[in-house]
Amino acid sequence: MIDWDRVSILRDEVGGEAFNEVVTMFLDEVEETLSTLSTATPVADLLDALHFLKGSALSLGFRTFAALCHNGDQAAPMQTGELDTLLGTYRQSKTEFLTGLAERFSS
Repeated sequence: MIDWDRVSILRDEVGGEAFNEVVTMFLDEVEETLSTLSTATPVADLLDALHFLKGSALSLGFRTFAALCHNGDQAAPMQTGELDTLLGTYRQSKTEFLTGLAERFSS
């Protein structure tokens, strides 16, 4: 679900303190964008949102979530079930990510 190699590379590139800021900004922006998906009209807005989510997710190692965003980006408009799956996958990814950060990078 999480590409920990990508996470480690990003953390090494920006440093520990800046990485924490990147994570906070990522989570805030992704959650704000996710809250707009169900009402995104026209379809171009939905595609833009999914493209943004995919890029953000890839940069921070949310591999499975990014793949779902890519699939939605290719097949918009999303159906309600697909949106529910996307949101659920994000929540699972976020939980795994935050738990993994604490285990891997706490010092």
